[in-house]
Amino acid sequence: MTQNGDVQRFQVEKLKIEIYSTHEAAGAAAAQAAADALIQLAGSKRPVAVIFATGASQLDTLRALTKIEGLPWAQVRGFHMDEYVGIPADHPASFRRYLRENLTQKVHMQEFFEIDGTAPDPEQACKDYAELLSSADAQLCLLGIGENGHLAFNDPGVADFNDPVDMKVVHLDAVCRQQQAAEGWFNKLEEVPARAMTLTIPTMFRVPRLIVSVPGPRKAAIVRRALEEPVTTNCPATLLRIHPNATVYLDRESAAQLQDHLQPAAILGGRR
Repeated sequence: MTQNGDVQRFQVEKLKIEIYSTHEAAGAAAAQAAADALIQLAGSKRPVAVIFATGASQLDTLRALTKIEGLPWAQVRGFHMDEYVGIPADHPASFRRYLRENLTQKVHMQEFFEIDGTAPDPEQACKDYAELLSSADAQLCLLGIGENGHLAFNDPGVADFNDPVDMKVVHLDAVCRQQQAAEGWFNKLEEVPARAMTLTIPTMFRVPRLIVSVPGPRKAAIVRRALEEPVTTNCPATLLRIHPNATVYLDRESAAQLQDHLQPAAILGGRR
């Protein structure tokens, strides 16, 4: 582990972890990492495909990222990773609405491709969106971790580390739906849709650079599980430990159950 001011850094297998004193600081650090990656990728002068996540975990990161001046947004082709089936774009919980309000209305991208939650044939919509994303060859992905360990909407019951498709329709489990209601996106649990369209785990893991924002006390238990449990779909986020270039940004609250990783004796004893 290294410590620099208010930042603590350590690594578990290949996964890099950074802990900041506040969620705002963690979001700003994740945003700066994304900005640095965008600048580097834009040096090729080719379009840069980026996948963006939504939800409460991304708010500080997107707020900071959209305020950084001089970024090559004109080269960015944006995608997002999931959307509820049956949710119109103007619904308060729509991820299209979220990304318009927190991203695409604040910066001027080359283009942004939305997932249509009201498509008459969700399965075909998934196939079409997956083909579009595959042709774009995404180089950067901003994401979070759900309270059940999901990545995008790949809950434990539907996650497949060797999924044969790039995007699919899934049924959301109870923990996932409860999280959406608890974060205030819906007035009550019964309003949370039962299905969603999501990028699959292999699709995200083909992206060379992952920036993972996971703030807040509700994420403390799953952060510990992601770093300590065996790599299985029981907690899909455990797979982050084998990605070659992923960094997780935590605040003190989401890192509250990582005492063993921060103890000098544990570190000197070889725990990584």
